[in-house]
Amino acid sequence: MSLPIAAPSSKRPAATNSCRVCAPLGSVLAFRGLRGCMPLIHGSQGCATYIRRYLISHFREPMDVASTSFDESATIFGGQSNLAAAIKNLVQQYRPEVIGVCTTCLAETIGEDTVGILREITAADPDLPPIIQVATPSFKGCQHRGFHDTVEAVLRATARGGARLPQVNLLPGPVSPADLRHLREIGTAFQLPLLMLPDYSETLDGPSLASYAPIPEGGTSLAEVADAGRATGTLQLGATLAEGPGAYLEREHGVPLVKASLPIGVRATDAVLASLAAFALEAGGPAAPALPAWLGAERGRLVDAYVDGHKYVSGKRVAVVGDPDLAVAVAGFCAEIGLVPVLVASGALTHRMAPALELLGLPVGSFEVMEDADYDGIGRRVAELKPDLILGPSKAYPTARALGIPLVRIGFPVHDRIGAGRILHLGYRGTQRLFDEVANALLGDQQDSSEMGYAYQ
Repeated sequence: MSLPIAAPSSKRPAATNSCRVCAPLGSVLAFRGLRGCMPLIHGSQGCATYIRRYLISHFREPMDVASTSFDESATIFGGQSNLAAAIKNLVQQYRPEVIGVCTTCLAETIGEDTVGILREITAADPDLPPIIQVATPSFKGCQHRGFHDTVEAVLRATARGGARLPQVNLLPGPVSPADLRHLREIGTAFQLPLLMLPDYSETLDGPSLASYAPIPEGGTSLAEVADAGRATGTLQLGATLAEGPGAYLEREHGVPLVKASLPIGVRATDAVLASLAAFALEAGGPAAPALPAWLGAERGRLVDAYVDGHKYVSGKRVAVVGDPDLAVAVAGFCAEIGLVPVLVASGALTHRMAPALELLGLPVGSFEVMEDADYDGIGRRVAELKPDLILGPSKAYPTARALGIPLVRIGFPVHDRIGAGRILHLGYRGTQRLFDEVANALLGDQQDSSEMGYAYQ
């Protein structure tokens, strides 16, 4: 039975148990990948508290997020004085290398001229650290949009052109710290200098320290970002981005752009590694763009696991929920291993998920897409479609529990388990972990639901 591609559900009067978080959260996450950066939210204190709560409970790391703390007066007359005072306090207390200012719905709704205000503040005090501003109201988009808009704002403010350098810009999107570390490891294997933006692999998954560091070590420096306009090329990960920050570098500085889906699954990872090999060759790397031996071994083990476990996953129906790029990539992986995606849902609104899934080879009409969805609507569709498995964040758990469907946790947010920052989704290694967890979830559900149970004797 084929399923229609659903229209976006934006006509509903209200969201019930939202499947999205706000755009400034995505912005804060991206700013955390800049070295020495302190994010500053231009809006109410409640926005900053909400964002801190979500990020801390996912990454299990302390996090300071500053706020201009709008009150009734600022809401009516504007928050210029609040913004000036906040920047002054930040410089005195944190001494950041850069300040990242992102606006909220409140600041944008009242028409705050944040750019003009920051121009006056910096003109009055030329000793201030660099300030990068990005407009991120949630009526413009969710965390996915806020993240990518912030990366582009950083590039616009910092990247410079010039003679080409033997390096590649890697724009990974909002993936886990473990994913970022693995991507850098892969770049090293190809002897390819990577400028990764952002890089919060250490700032949001660091070691235990003897004393609290308000701004953790790590991240990509603005000096490094300045060379982005001189790179050999840009690899931008994300199947649903219409353009994205890589398009800015191509348009303004002539840096060739390659777009790819997140490398989840054998085919998707092959494609990303082929792009990196081509970049390495162009940048003056090894003459033969061969796959490094350890990556070849990981690929072989993954294919062997597919062979070993195909009988446990083949033909099982799955619902995938998450940020659009992750949901599309995971659905492609599911189809590759013989699972049947019947529902692919996201709280974002891109109008690009269905075409991206079709480009990955999923048969037209065999799956249903929900964009701009909430968990109430997702839960009702899951109840009707009756999949055997759900892949998604912790917020899908109430639906999975109510319907007795196993849940494999991926993406953001994962609040009810520890180690979310160390969930590896990408590459052959991340795919191996995901495949094993999927197969074992299905086996465990079959075992637990059997009247007798079974065990190996």
